[in-house]
Amino acid sequence: MSRHDDRVITRQILDHAQEAIELAKDKSRRDLDTDRVLSLALTRLLEIIGEAASRASPGYQAAHTTVPWAQIVALRNRLIHGYDIIDFDMMWEIIQHDLPELVIATKTILGIGEE
Repeated sequence: MSRHDDRVITRQILDHAQEAIELAKDKSRRDLDTDRVLSLALTRLLEIIGEAASRASPGYQAAHTTVPWAQIVALRNRLIHGYDIIDFDMMWEIIQHDLPELVIATKTILGIGEE
């Protein structure tokens, strides 16, 4: 087995994406500005998703093009290295629109039906 198991990585991405969606549920974009714990938690979850994506093997990434691997890793890098200039508007859009699509894609890859 390789150092990083691609299916485990995919499950980590799925779990953290679902957690971010759940944390943002019943929240508004403004809450990112006013609730520091929420903004830190969501930022961290996106960082973890990006770190996991960076560990997926190139062959696995090529085989599963429904996941925007490079964009996810780029977001992680932007959050980690640009921690002082996080664009909460962009982050909110990602959580509201991109993460649900990522959940669907990772569930499909893992062969998980709707729960």
